[in-house]
Amino acid sequence: MTDSVDLTAAGPILGDMVKAIVDKAAYLSELDGATGDGDHGVNMSKGFRMTGQRLAAAPQGLGEGFGTLAETLLDEIGGSMGPLYGSFFLDMSTFLRGRTVLDRDSFGLMLRKGIAAVVDLGEAKQGDKSLVDVLVPAADAYEAAAARGEPFADCLTALKAGADRGFESTRDMVAKIGRASRLGERSRGFHDAGAASCRLLLTTLADGLIRQLPSRG
Repeated sequence: MTDSVDLTAAGPILGDMVKAIVDKAAYLSELDGATGDGDHGVNMSKGFRMTGQRLAAAPQGLGEGFGTLAETLLDEIGGSMGPLYGSFFLDMSTFLRGRTVLDRDSFGLMLRKGIAAVVDLGEAKQGDKSLVDVLVPAADAYEAAAARGEPFADCLTALKAGADRGFESTRDMVAKIGRASRLGERSRGFHDAGAASCRLLLTTLADGLIRQLPSRG
């Protein structure tokens, strides 16, 4: 199986995800300040920074690393994002347990497991102006590419494009869930902060996996 990623070798991708969130913490909080309490970047950065410290002390493969990230977010982050992202990564980690490689089909199944956990916990639907508005279009785009028989790397590229479209779509939505929902129509015209962090994480994960895949010359 050449169109696959070794999960142990992919462990450092977690470090890329940590850096992405920490570097964009101020941006995420700025977005959150428009419709929420402005602490999304601060809280996310705290959880991801702590995860980075734990992984630096005890490096892990991607599946185990997802589990460490999940535990940290669930234990250390308040509000709604800690449980939502914690559940997302926990269910993906559980899916990867016992596996040594990640290929096109297993990635799609793993992602849907994570999305189901988010939806079950937060009860958000597509169109509610939340991270679900990135997760679902990203997964849909990935699965459409896979159904066309495209290789893993191209499916991941499609996922990134779907995440971009999903993020942009939140600008014109009225929030129906979370703190921003209290603003009603006044929440329109702003990107959702959770959607922004979700796009950032999916893009960083996809880029890291693409780098791990064999070159197609």
